[in-house]
Amino acid sequence: MKLHRIIALGLAAALFAAVATAEEKAVRSGPQVGETLAGPFHPLNVNGAKAGEKNCLYCENGSNPVAMIFAREAGPELTRLVKKLDACCQKHSDAKLNSFVVFCTNDSDIETQAKKMAKDCDLKKVVLSIDNPAGPEGYKVARDADITVVLYVDRKVKANYTYKKGEMKDKDVETIVEGTSKILPSR
Repeated sequence: MKLHRIIALGLAAALFAAVATAEEKAVRSGPQVGETLAGPFHPLNVNGAKAGEKNCLYCENGSNPVAMIFAREAGPELTRLVKKLDACCQKHSDAKLNSFVVFCTNDSDIETQAKKMAKDCDLKKVVLSIDNPAGPEGYKVARDADITVVLYVDRKVKANYTYKKGEMKDKDVETIVEGTSKILPSR
């Protein structure tokens, strides 16, 4: 009888440790599925029609479908994602699909890096912008999240993908691009 209790306690402890470890690894960043966005914010736009100006991309996109990205740096993972999303936005321009990146950093070189990314990727639809390291007020961008992608329509979140530094892989980029179907109108 005692042996069964010891085994049961051991299994319970192992299960608790596994759940705790999984929770430590998961990063919760940005607005979550089902939530309504926190509202307007005015990052400095690096490219697009309002390049060099602080502009509310939340306001500009209204109730249209949007892939909103919060990023810490202009790395290769983000570049791959931005290229794919730009092509997706062009393909679905009839649905007014748009995308923008908000770099949440104090890195003094980020504007130069973002301009290079916009040029190298030949961006037509994705707007790159810069905000403070905490991100826009009310958007709950986690400090340990390197890339947070929020897919929304009618200002309501339909999908959230969050990655720590180095976690985003090519399959994740494809998953996010395919996930835009959650915010596009049904045909």
